[in-house]
Amino acid sequence: MSDFDEETIERLRKAGLRPTRQRRELARLLFAQSTEAVTAESLHAFAAKNGVKVSLATVYGTLHSFCDAGMVREVSIDSRRYFDTNTGNRQYFYFEDERRLVGVTDAETGLKEMPPPPEGRKVSRVDVVVRLRRD
Repeated sequence: MSDFDEETIERLRKAGLRPTRQRRELARLLFAQSTEAVTAESLHAFAAKNGVKVSLATVYGTLHSFCDAGMVREVSIDSRRYFDTNTGNRQYFYFEDERRLVGVTDAETGLKEMPPPPEGRKVSRVDVVVRLRRD
């Protein structure tokens, strides 16, 4: 077993999830990804391309269990759900024509500060989405 497999198992256990074969394989693929958030369909296709045999329903269920356990965050854009392994406050570029959501830094967007919330409210999380389209 590789170090990455052991890290994946430990990550799942710390999140309170049983490290089933499907969860281990999907977590391995998901956490090896770039800054791009994934959809269930794109993760399913990536899994198939890498020889991981799971149904799309299993991918959906696994992503939702990862979300419930705090391992990923869900971001909805135009009724499409994306899952990001960066669970902190996040800024994104959304490529409208490609339907891709990519995490970026505040230096890339230029957005550095949040206005204070109204009295009696607190910020639960911040998702800044900068929508991009071709000229």
